[in-house]
Amino acid sequence: MTQAEIKLCSLLLQEHFGEIVEKIGTYLIRTGTQPLRIIVNDTGLLLDQVKKALCVLIQHNLVTYQLQKRGFVEYEAQCKRVLRILRYPRYIYTAKTLYNDTGELIMEELLLNGKMTMSAVVRKVADRLTETMEDGKTMDYADVSNTFVRLADTHFVQRCPQVPETPETPEAPPPPAPTLVINEKDMYIVPRLNLVGKGKRRRSCDEEENGERKAKKQKQDGESSEPPPDDGIYWQVNIDRFHQHFRDQGIVSAVANRMDQTSSEIVRTMLRMSEVTTTSSAPHTQPLSSNEIFRSLPAGYNIGKQVLDQYLTLLADDPVRGAG
Repeated sequence: MTQAEIKLCSLLLQEHFGEIVEKIGTYLIRTGTQPLRIIVNDTGLLLDQVKKALCVLIQHNLVTYQLQKRGFVEYEAQCKRVLRILRYPRYIYTAKTLYNDTGELIMEELLLNGKMTMSAVVRKVADRLTETMEDGKTMDYADVSNTFVRLADTHFVQRCPQVPETPETPEAPPPPAPTLVINEKDMYIVPRLNLVGKGKRRRSCDEEENGERKAKKQKQDGESSEPPPDDGIYWQVNIDRFHQHFRDQGIVSAVANRMDQTSSEIVRTMLRMSEVTTTSSAPHTQPLSSNEIFRSLPAGYNIGKQVLDQYLTLLADDPVRGAG
């Protein structure tokens, strides 16, 4: 990594997370993988400060950890992931373009917090949308949940790895750090929460003062003591999926410039059919038959099967092979 990239990472960390997190992140970027004891000694920060900074960096996927065979944990900064903070506005704008204001705020909350449960995202977004509505109107949790499900179905959000469930035995003490695992088949499965409710507006200063004691009493009575229905199931933004979307847009635009709008729409359809079944790094999409492509063309797109086959032949014979 160049000195300019390291400096940029340092500035991004300082702007988004403050001086202490920036100091720990920049140290790890410069020195590579390090255990906690060395980080504390070399940075001169208190142990508690280093731990909290590492928690923030891990929460936002900017640092990873690995349990070594000798029993200690080493931490490593993800430099490329730090630099992708620059693209956060584009991710948010893309979510708004595809899924309106609700998608925009879901993406914003996840990027702002790193990892969140679906129920927490839904409530926060419903409250924020209610704040922007006219008096008397509110946003239903169900509407926000539906948008969240669509984002998961198209792989723009994904589950975070979890600690595997293992029976506790007194003979085997817990490891210094958990090993997180996830089944790829479960990464985009949304739990059935059946969230019922509406977004709430912020109270005015007078209402807050009058209701402060009541709120404290309700909290003491255990109103918030119940865990959420999806407790332990956290979600994060799938950045690679956004980059795949940007790449596909570039391919469609290139085909339109080289050939025509109909050709680009055919390629767009092919890419859309494969967007959740093809990895972002794959050099080509899954094989698709002309019949499948014909059935998947946008409604009202007036081209016959024979014309489609002619276009596919032209695309296949093109020396540039823009569609991949």
